[in-house]
Amino acid sequence: MSHNEKRENLAERYFLKIVGPWIEFPPKFFRKTFLRGVFRILQQEHHRRVYLTFDDGPIPECTPWLLDTLDRYGIKATFFMVGDNVRKHPELYDEVIRRGHRVGNHTMHHLNSLKVGARRYIEDVKEAARYIDSDLFRPPHGWMPFLYTAHICQSYSIIMYDVVTRDYSKYVSAQRVVENVKKYARPGSIIVFHDSLKSREKLEYALPRCIEWLQREGYEFSIIEGRPHHRRSRLWRR
Repeated sequence: MSHNEKRENLAERYFLKIVGPWIEFPPKFFRKTFLRGVFRILQQEHHRRVYLTFDDGPIPECTPWLLDTLDRYGIKATFFMVGDNVRKHPELYDEVIRRGHRVGNHTMHHLNSLKVGARRYIEDVKEAARYIDSDLFRPPHGWMPFLYTAHICQSYSIIMYDVVTRDYSKYVSAQRVVENVKKYARPGSIIVFHDSLKSREKLEYALPRCIEWLQREGYEFSIIEGRPHHRRSRLWRR
């Protein structure tokens, strides 16, 4: 690694150390920028329920293991899928649904809304809809401008997140993934893991430990349901 690469790596580490907590548990001001987004689901009194979600699949290297692990604990989850991965692996899409999980649209090509225009982004969502039958949508990279949101919310419930485990980050250990869940999970939390190659090794360590800790704390698990007629419901909140 060259001197410049080491310096850039150090700067990135320092930046993520500062903003990491904001990524893991989005602050109120960020949540307020997504008036149409769902970060957390209101619970009835005494209910302790969380919602596990997995982004970026399906892929043969990770999705089957995830499904078997969730089956072992009797848990149903919500998978936000990339349309191009579903196109490549339709049998995995079918298997996720067959096992009783919910799916959501995560665009066709995992687009970053900061790097493409609204027209291309929205067309990418529509293309993904050819492969993913769902009224749930989550923006890749966890954000999109208001113009995109205003259009997409006409057809989808926009599902954001209450806890981001950061299982994808090369700067976050598998133990830190577990600690993030323990630190931030609360009744109604929508928790983000990833169905991806760069998360697989950490998932093998962290996911069972996270599930077992949540169970010991009295949490139940559920899939995310779409809003009736895509209208705001009292069951949804930030």
